[in-house]
Amino acid sequence: MPYCAGCRPRDKMCAFLKKRCNRLLEGKVEYCYQCDDFPCANLLKVDTKYRANFRMSMIENLEFIRENGVEKLLEKEAEKWRCPNCGGVICCHNGICFECGLELLKAKKKRYRWEDS
Repeated sequence: MPYCAGCRPRDKMCAFLKKRCNRLLEGKVEYCYQCDDFPCANLLKVDTKYRANFRMSMIENLEFIRENGVEKLLEKEAEKWRCPNCGGVICCHNGICFECGLELLKAKKKRYRWEDS
């Protein structure tokens, strides 16, 4: 989904983590850092991909939430991913703004890649 706003805002099951984790599926933990296995092999695999391709770390974000709370993470990330042109939200998967960059995104062949990656 090239215009995905994220699993939690959409109340969806994350294809990379939640579908593969019984603790998340069954509601035993809300965030991965609450698990005794944090960071598990699944999370490490996804985190490695996101660090390499999408300029973010799920593990760092989860550690930040554990230390500072989700509201502080949202404040920090809102600034990090704010479009300098229009103030909209920049997609972490490709660096394109959801507001002023949709035409550029639609024209891309590799929608989930930054131009310089």
